[in-house]
Amino acid sequence: MTLTLLDGGMGQELLARSPGAPTGLWSAQVLLDNPALVQAVHRDYFRAGADVATTNSYAVHRSRLQRFGLAERFAELHRQACQLAVAARDEHGRGLVAGSLGPAEGSYRPDRVRPAEEAAELYAEIARLQAPYVDLLLCETMASVEQARGAIMGAQVVDKPIWLAVTVDDSDGRRLRSGEPLSAVLPLIEEFNLEALLVNCSTPEAVSQAIPLLTGLACPVGAYANGFVTISDDFLVDGATVDALEKRTNLGPDVYADFVAGWVRQGATIVGGCCEVGPAHIRELARRLKG
Repeated sequence: MTLTLLDGGMGQELLARSPGAPTGLWSAQVLLDNPALVQAVHRDYFRAGADVATTNSYAVHRSRLQRFGLAERFAELHRQACQLAVAARDEHGRGLVAGSLGPAEGSYRPDRVRPAEEAAELYAEIARLQAPYVDLLLCETMASVEQARGAIMGAQVVDKPIWLAVTVDDSDGRRLRSGEPLSAVLPLIEEFNLEALLVNCSTPEAVSQAIPLLTGLACPVGAYANGFVTISDDFLVDGATVDALEKRTNLGPDVYADFVAGWVRQGATIVGGCCEVGPAHIRELARRLKG
């Protein structure tokens, strides 16, 4: 079995190393204020043992930038996010760069999802900007089948492998955050020739419920969980920032690695971490899973 080790969370790690309070731009704020810090975080994940750097482009959407009068920097910020990940990978000497395509309507909001054909146009623009730099496109934190479909349709306009990562209900990992059964995304694998299906940005406990439902698929499966207590209602209102989310205090590297080892035993071959899972967690995963 070949195991691919992803990096950990980017946005929350950047905020933890930044002096200012979170803004509505989230991780995109650091691209504006301190791009060298973005490359440093990529560097630390590679040094910890990660095989993949995920670009800091999750939050770079025109709609988000527009609210801050920065829409004209959309293309620039996507290219910059990719270039910083590539520079860290080249410095490390090996590894892959995954271009992050995050939810266009905000995280964990399946109620705001655009029709797939409309959303595809937004994601296609991102895919074209990232394609010259990345090894694959990662459509991540997709909360419904329609949201996933739109992102994949956009990503497929370029000739890059596509990985899909969906987020599941924290209290029932057998369902997407939309309430749809996790199994409802499985037809997308064959329809779009996906090269991996993952579960992300959910509690480790929910991921442990989800992974057994994905074993035996035609593509590799995996997961990267977050370290939040839960996604609170306070975070799901307009204008909320990530300080509305509470970090767990019981998910150190050893505990997180126990969860991940369980997913690997269940058949996961692509694993890593999402929000609040940092370089120390990835280092422990590398020690246990890759020797």
